Amino acid sequence: MNKDSKIFIAGHNGMVGSAILRKLKSIGFGNFVLRNSKELDLTNQAEVNLFFSNEKPEYVFLAAAKVGGIKANNTFRAEFIYENLMIQNNVIHAAFKNQTKKLLFLGSSCIYSKNAPQPLKEEYLLTGSLEQTNEPYAIAKIAGIKMCENYFHQYGSNFISVMPTNLYGPNDNYDLKNSHVLPALIRKIYLAKLLETQNWKAIKDDLIKNSHEFLNGENLVAEILNYLSEQGIIQPENKKIEIKLWGTGEVYREFLHVDDFAEICIQIFNKMDAKKLYIDLKQTHVNVGTGKDLQIKELANLIKEIVGFEGDFTWSSAKLDGTQKKCLDISLMNSIISYQSMELEDGIMKAYQNYLNS
Repeated sequence: MNKDSKIFIAGHNGMVGSAILRKLKSIGFGNFVLRNSKELDLTNQAEVNLFFSNEKPEYVFLAAAKVGGIKANNTFRAEFIYENLMIQNNVIHAAFKNQTKKLLFLGSSCIYSKNAPQPLKEEYLLTGSLEQTNEPYAIAKIAGIKMCENYFHQYGSNFISVMPTNLYGPNDNYDLKNSHVLPALIRKIYLAKLLETQNWKAIKDDLIKNSHEFLNGENLVAEILNYLSEQGIIQPENKKIEIKLWGTGEVYREFLHVDDFAEICIQIFNKMDAKKLYIDLKQTHVNVGTGKDLQIKELANLIKEIVGFEGDFTWSSAKLDGTQKKCLDISLMNSIISYQSMELEDGIMKAYQNYLNS
């Protein structure tokens, strides 16, 4: 890419898309064609075709997707497969029809089978049954990978895919009903810390910021306590604050700060092309992560220490845990680029401060 190349970032307001946009701007790129979801519905084929026909972007970063945590994935199964298939089908095909020079598709580590060997290598794709809770989302992402691969094989399109581990950072979703585990833990533990200190104003400000319109002020404390209780944040009489968390806490997850991911994506974009990926390396995508994971219980305790919460956790083993372990093998990534991502503790501290200041 040249600094004046025309770049379309699909999903530029989301966590991943905004990180890629920030990074590209910071290194001198400035010719962006951007549309929010109100201006361009990526699930609408006619709108996407018209946009590409008019704008002719040279390079595309396909970061737009319907995403959520385990509860959202398992609840809105139809929406997750339909919307993600529509977005990627429309954008990838329109990029092909309008001679886009290069496209990067972003997937998810949930594409691998539930019982795949650890760590997860790229060649393990489609070697077993998927985790049931996020199967619709995973199928959509697998379809995106295969679209990029086969548009190259049939038409020579320079479309490639990267598969990130769990991402977190600025512009993450902190909705307690639909968010991923790390942002949900940050916000729950922060609210519990405020409850410990009886900081009702700060709790109110947080809830208002996140559009909880039920706060009418008639009985503010009761309303707050009721809402927090519904989210598993309990104030037992004469005891420490207690947070009830989803699952056993014994599953393992890997995490990468989204700013690191954006840097890695751009480096891979510049150094990898479709011929090298599919023909020379005989791969379908590139894993992007840290190669290190930890138990969710460890993650909760790490965030607890960072926030300064003094209460206790209880775990609901009746709730779904998801896949036991899904740490990525990043050997291929490391053969393409050289990059040292930030330590998890530093990344969480950065994310927490960003949440407080947002």
